[in-house]
Amino acid sequence: MGKIRRNRIYKTKFDRGELWRRWRQGQSTRQIAEAVGCNSGTVSWHVRYYGGLQPAERVRASRHLSMAEREEISRGLAAGRSLRQIAAQLNRSPSTVSREVNRNGDCGSYRAEAAEQAAWHRAQRPKRSLLERNEPLRDLVTQQLRLDWSPQQIARWLRTRPDNGQDMQVSHETIYRSLFVQAKATLKEELTQHLRSRKRTRRTLKREDDKRGQIVGAVSISERPAQAADRAVPGHWEGDLVVGANNSYVATLVERRSRYVMLAKLGDKSSTTVVDALIELVKRLPQNMMQTLTWDRGTELAQHARFTVASDVQVYFCDPRSPWQRGTNENTNGLLRQYLKKTDDLSVYSQEQLDEFAKRLNTRPRETLGWRFPVDVLNEKIEGVALTG
Repeated sequence: MGKIRRNRIYKTKFDRGELWRRWRQGQSTRQIAEAVGCNSGTVSWHVRYYGGLQPAERVRASRHLSMAEREEISRGLAAGRSLRQIAAQLNRSPSTVSREVNRNGDCGSYRAEAAEQAAWHRAQRPKRSLLERNEPLRDLVTQQLRLDWSPQQIARWLRTRPDNGQDMQVSHETIYRSLFVQAKATLKEELTQHLRSRKRTRRTLKREDDKRGQIVGAVSISERPAQAADRAVPGHWEGDLVVGANNSYVATLVERRSRYVMLAKLGDKSSTTVVDALIELVKRLPQNMMQTLTWDRGTELAQHARFTVASDVQVYFCDPRSPWQRGTNENTNGLLRQYLKKTDDLSVYSQEQLDEFAKRLNTRPRETLGWRFPVDVLNEKIEGVALTG
């Protein structure tokens, strides 16, 4: 990348527009570098500097002199024409031409290209961001970020406060820009540690098509029964793996209506191991208590057909790179991190310990259930059988 001098970026010769277009498509820095003709380190630096957010394209105002007009001025001066004659030819005011020449030397030393570069540089007047201009608002946003609030939560909260005027409101995009864009870093960089992802750049959710890891015979979530989506009846589950240190894994199952959770100890994440563990979990449930299972696109369930035959449970898969489609499971996995931390070796936990962790969640009041316990909500629909946790 070009050098930074006096807050000015000297760009190397590659298509920045193409760089950002490919970044929005989800291409890797290596792919982008090969396409625009630079090295991947240059692309990485460029993306980090702007926080993954494409800078606004600079546009020349119509009232300003163009390069072509400056060339006409240069040729007119070289031909010995007066400033008024040049102005009349350009249909400009004589004072406009006079100021242009005086700013860039005199009639004998004026050069169109040098004048164009100087004018482009003088026109750089970066607008101070809202959070930079408004100190009370900046302090309030900083305070809520330190409480681990997301920018979206802060923006919505500010909008709903009855005593807040327009001067005390800010969009979540402005907060992200103030955090991520180094050129406009209004908020301290250490505040990014309070974001859920702790990332320092915005990244598109799109990704280039990837043929690896496709699951044969996968049935899309779009074909899942409507009753699974509306949570009207129990028996529709979501599943995933929780990952720990040293390549350790635990399988998680969550019932959509009640948020009832079950855990299974795994020796590894091979499809054979995972499917065997899920079959054992289903056996612990009352008959017909699991009708469908929705899973991510992970290859650990490549043997889904064997699971269906053994359990009579139809498996549906999320769309590629769309884990949010099993949001109940994603949220529950977040709660489980209280017990199964990312830095823990999950293989040290026995199945009895995992059952205890699940019981703690299943006997904890949940706001989404009207402060009832998941186990009680599930038991309401099971006649003659009571689950203990």
